[in-house]
Amino acid sequence: MALASYSGRATGIARKEKKQRRQSRPGTPYHDGLFFFDLQLPPTYPAVPPQVHYRSFGLNLNPNLYESGTVCLSLLDTFGGEGVELWSPAMSTVLQVVVSIQALVLTSQPYYNEPGNEVGTMGARNALPYAENAYLLSLRTMLHLLRRPPARFEELVRAHFRRRGQFVLRTCAAYLRQDGGMTDAEAPSTERRPCSEGFKLALAGVVPRLVEAFTSIGAEGCEEFDQILRAIKS
Repeated sequence: MALASYSGRATGIARKEKKQRRQSRPGTPYHDGLFFFDLQLPPTYPAVPPQVHYRSFGLNLNPNLYESGTVCLSLLDTFGGEGVELWSPAMSTVLQVVVSIQALVLTSQPYYNEPGNEVGTMGARNALPYAENAYLLSLRTMLHLLRRPPARFEELVRAHFRRRGQFVLRTCAAYLRQDGGMTDAEAPSTERRPCSEGFKLALAGVVPRLVEAFTSIGAEGCEEFDQILRAIKS
């Protein structure tokens, strides 16, 4: 799950704020996560694209989302492009920006978002560990959000993870049992790829913190993960 918050200016309006929630596609390292983007409409909008800042918590979980908060996207004039890839004052919209972040940035294989990384033997070898790291950073983003949710979005963050926390933990449990791969837990087994041992080791260090954080907000179904915690600690 990705969520964007907007703050914009328009003629005759001092400030306008609204929020947009987008569902990430299953099978990505970002599934069930929340991601916040601040969007501001400059005084010359729509002659120029919106200004977008990603709340990264200092984590570089995607080649297009910098630790500084910069969102690297042709539509925002922060990356090279041509034709329909670029912002058009007559045609482009804020919704197009949000959909582009969901479809072109938060992808199942973020490794290939990095310029120069091409499909092939080397790409196939590197794409999995990159996706594993992106998933770990997505989990860490969840923890940051629960500790420091953006102002006025506190209850939305808690409500999201009360509903989805158990599914995050089920996915983690599947990886730790070695019967899951780097994709959505509900995907057919033929679509799953084996996880690396290093990933499982790092995941084992994050899961107890997730269980504690989800339990503290009253997330559904956390009690079923007590056995997993005991196995990790032993």
